[in-house]
Amino acid sequence: MAATGNALSSRFFNSKIRSQNVSGKEKWIGYLLGPCGALLINAILGGTFLNQYWTDVLKIGGLWGGSFLVVFPLVSKIIDAITNFIMGWIINRTHNKQGKARPYILLSAILVPITGILMYLVPNMSEEWQAVWVMISYNLFFSFAYTIYNMSHSMMVPLSTRNSQQRGVLAVFNQVSAVMVTGIIAALIFPMAVLPLIGSSKSLWIGSMSIIAVAMLPLMLLEYYYTKERVTEELGHAKEIKVPYVMQIKAVLTDKYMLILLIYSIIYTAGSTLKTQALVYYSNYVLGTYNDGITQTLINVIGGVPMGIGIFAVWPLAKKFGKKNVSVAGFVLYALGSLICWLVPTNMVIVLAGQFIKNIGGLPCAYIFMSLFSDSFDHLEWKTGFRSDSLAMSIYSTISVVLIGVGMSVLNACLNVSGYIPPINAGTLEEAESILAANGWLSQLPIGDYHAAIDGTFTVGIAQPESTINVIAFLFVGLEVITGVISAILLSFVGVEKTLERKQQVIRARQRAAVEASGEVWVEPEVRAAEEQKQQDAEEEEAYRKELRERCEKKHLNYEAELAKHVEALRVKEEKQAEKERLSKIKAEEKAKKAVEKQAQKLAGLTPEQKQKRDARRLVREKKDEARWQAEKAKGEAYYEKMQKALAAAQAK
Repeated sequence: MAATGNALSSRFFNSKIRSQNVSGKEKWIGYLLGPCGALLINAILGGTFLNQYWTDVLKIGGLWGGSFLVVFPLVSKIIDAITNFIMGWIINRTHNKQGKARPYILLSAILVPITGILMYLVPNMSEEWQAVWVMISYNLFFSFAYTIYNMSHSMMVPLSTRNSQQRGVLAVFNQVSAVMVTGIIAALIFPMAVLPLIGSSKSLWIGSMSIIAVAMLPLMLLEYYYTKERVTEELGHAKEIKVPYVMQIKAVLTDKYMLILLIYSIIYTAGSTLKTQALVYYSNYVLGTYNDGITQTLINVIGGVPMGIGIFAVWPLAKKFGKKNVSVAGFVLYALGSLICWLVPTNMVIVLAGQFIKNIGGLPCAYIFMSLFSDSFDHLEWKTGFRSDSLAMSIYSTISVVLIGVGMSVLNACLNVSGYIPPINAGTLEEAESILAANGWLSQLPIGDYHAAIDGTFTVGIAQPESTINVIAFLFVGLEVITGVISAILLSFVGVEKTLERKQQVIRARQRAAVEASGEVWVEPEVRAAEEQKQQDAEEEEAYRKELRERCEKKHLNYEAELAKHVEALRVKEEKQAEKERLSKIKAEEKAKKAVEKQAQKLAGLTPEQKQKRDARRLVREKKDEARWQAEKAKGEAYYEKMQKALAAAQAK
């Protein structure tokens, strides 16, 4: 797929999305429902519960003096980081009818479920050989299968459209998908309904994880069929310029906005990853009892409510006050909420209140960061003359995946050093009590009652030392106080959205100039895409009629009658679409009219002096904005010329 060819050229693989503007089906199916498949597999099979499976079910936390679960995730994430860059390079050089990234979503739909199951299907053998299986299966999932999915999935919002507002909506829907998976299914349903039933029974863990992995395959296919790469289609007709990887690295790592956003990603991801990894231990030993099915659910329900209602508030606020400003204000609340939890980490009421406040503050970074990051891709294209989104996304994804490994290593190191005692699993209650007695744990208050899994085995959680309690509390609630403050400071310097529309106009003008300089006629990308879609529809209609004739001859049906039914169905469909577009246009016009009337009413309520002051402030603001733009434009154009000369020199070699 890394070169132009016939791969996936059959209309069977074509996207179901045809419109040049983001459609409802695209938002709800391609960016909300579809991503739930792979995200759920990763959240449950590859997330917090995987570490619990290692420490509490396989009990390999003490292997090699406790160093195995500290060193192995770090080494694996180095491999993962390398494969992320390789995958970004492959996507950047893929030229396929279905796009640059979408073909790999299709490929990963098979690989992700299979490798996810392998992580839990550890045979009964010595600890050392189990460790070998864990290492291989873990890297097959994270460094291979999920890397393919994650890189291609992460590229979809930047490649979906150049319309910043539509791109922002898709980013929100994408994040809602992640919230649905991690905040409802993985964080609520699984620990409440599944964990208490499977206890630490290995066979039940394997069965549960296998069912989840297989059930998610259809959703991954929905993401493939209900997404569209409009930016790829736009660039596909321009003369391809191969940009050396070194130049792309220089462009990304020397841009102020890119650097700030990437550093922010490191800080924020480090805090949230360690919090997520520590959640199950915090629920089991600090705030609640072992696998009680209630504590973790309450934390996620009460603390996660803002993530649900915030869907309707965050984007209107971002449009009114700006993505950056809303994000900065959010992180102030984020740090405050975490501080409240940290002060009293064992009090359920206070912790839930703090989590509620913290998650209100986390709404902007959860829902609109990817839109802000995508804006920086257009900014960088304006500045350099070429797109570096694959590389930038590779770096961003590498940060995420590496910090997952770092988080596991840090968590396991902290657990080992602080004296963590894993739960015991036994076939009978008597056997459980004898194990407690043999280890001298009968004198310690067990965390909760004896939990019986559905296969009849017993699991007992042991009260942890104070050192372990303190470490877990810091990782879950304390660390995010620090990362929240740092994130607010960093994002205050990101002003990429202020001049984005002007930069996009420059990009379009350059594309037009390049086409006309080559002797070709410029056609607006939206018009060209519509013409191509019309041609594709005609070809598909011709193919359908041919197949219909063959089917009618085979089944002795009246071809003309069947064709008339088909034509009528198309007519009805076209009428419905036309009516939908008409109503949408009317709605947009009414909305614009109301906005004008509202502004007029506001102005009518002002005195002449107030109007004069308002106009004066606006004039000053416009002059400042224009001065900033001219300064940025001058620097940007100078850098553009420099990069174009370097690119020409590289092409001449």
